[in-house]
Amino acid sequence: MTPDQGRGRPVGVIGAGAWGTALAQAMASDGSEVLLWAREPELVAEINESRTNSLFLPSAKLAETIRATGNLAELAATPVVLVVTPAQHLARVLADLPQGRRDLVLCAKGIEAGTGRLMADVAAEAAPGASIAVLSGPTFAHEVAAGLPTAVTLACAGGAEQWSRLAPLISRPSLRPYYSDDVIGAEIGGSVKNVLAIACGVVEGLGLGQNARAALIARGYAEMTRFGLARGARAETLAGLCGLGDLVLTCSSTSSRNFSLGKALGEGLTAAEALAGKSSIAEGAHTAPVLADLARQLGIAMPIVDAVDCLLKSEAPAAQVVSNLLARPLRAEGEGG
Repeated sequence: MTPDQGRGRPVGVIGAGAWGTALAQAMASDGSEVLLWAREPELVAEINESRTNSLFLPSAKLAETIRATGNLAELAATPVVLVVTPAQHLARVLADLPQGRRDLVLCAKGIEAGTGRLMADVAAEAAPGASIAVLSGPTFAHEVAAGLPTAVTLACAGGAEQWSRLAPLISRPSLRPYYSDDVIGAEIGGSVKNVLAIACGVVEGLGLGQNARAALIARGYAEMTRFGLARGARAETLAGLCGLGDLVLTCSSTSSRNFSLGKALGEGLTAAEALAGKSSIAEGAHTAPVLADLARQLGIAMPIVDAVDCLLKSEAPAAQVVSNLLARPLRAEGEGG
């Protein structure tokens, strides 16, 4: 399929949060028709009538070719669906999506609580007729919606043949996908970086400085790599856009919901207080306990992840958690932990 052949086909987007709305806006930027599913009836009405999403992405004036719906059955005929629901709701939403042979592009970053499954495994069971791909990388929703340059990893379980279908449909002048067939690596990079972003937010909240943040990013990346390799990911994937690239972005700005959560924890709030009243989800808060458990089962040292899990469970104040990290035995940089 050439880029010209890819244009004009309808694209479905499931999830009208900030990221889903931004992706819908990007897909519609060349005049393509986009069908955007939202759970909230009032949001469906607002998008269709006012071309705005004041709840999740108030900065964007949405394209006229985006149509919102609250009926998943309307997406039955869409050959490509970007699935942008929160990770913990993916199975339920896909169970309600009419079954069919289509490409599902998973855009949520997380690990399913209770099962420890990555999103591709969840989707494969919930939508057995679909071909699975994962879109992940350093992406702030408001920048993508504004058309600012962005590069992402598009990891295709179906390999180059699936890439040839999807790349022309997803690529835009300001949104550049790079091919991978390492779905596990793309998923692990996106999931682990959310937890590490909470840790970097804690460093900011405690006022520990830029040196500490840089050290945490580097040591966190080592944890990501150890875990990823143990689960079958490739090191080069984790060193790319969906791993290190995404990690650097989300560990450096309050535009990251996970970084903002960590900053609040560092400033003395409990997790319940920091999360109260939020319309958007900090996926790292759900991922941290699952990731910590999986690492223990695999015998992988992930002390930063453990520290975030401890903070989220309010087992110790932030300053004490950081002190415990710094008091760990000295070792060579390449050693696990």
